Amino acid sequence: MKPDPTRVLEHTMVALMGEIAPAVQPAYRQSSVSALGAMLLCVREEFDRAVARRVEENAAIRSLFVGGGRVIQEGSLRDRLLVAADETDPDLHVPALEARNQQLRALLVELHAAVEAVETPEARALDEAIWAELRAETDRRRLTLQAF
Repeated sequence: MKPDPTRVLEHTMVALMGEIAPAVQPAYRQSSVSALGAMLLCVREEFDRAVARRVEENAAIRSLFVGGGRVIQEGSLRDRLLVAADETDPDLHVPALEARNQQLRALLVELHAAVEAVETPEARALDEAIWAELRAETDRRRLTLQAF
């Protein structure tokens, strides 16, 4: 047997919300069971996109580092940006991707602070690109709660 986590989460959510919650008494406990079902739906959605979202986000951040290497002309920040820009994600397990994402995001914060101190058209364009990526990250993480 090969359980499909997405289907298991969906069936559990349907059972909780459609069968179990209506049978639970008192009524205020029904909402607790329904909330558990909604959380399972969120977990199913995140499970479904966990690797893809992190790989996409890591690649987008690395592409910003290429631009950062052109704006930041010298120093260890520039060196770290260029090294990170050339890396890939060899381990596609979620914990490894998440750890690398956190490291990349920390370096992105350093880059953003440095870019805000540079007054060139390239720096302004990179600043806008960083903000655009931060907005895109928010969109990638948004839960749809499709069943509701």
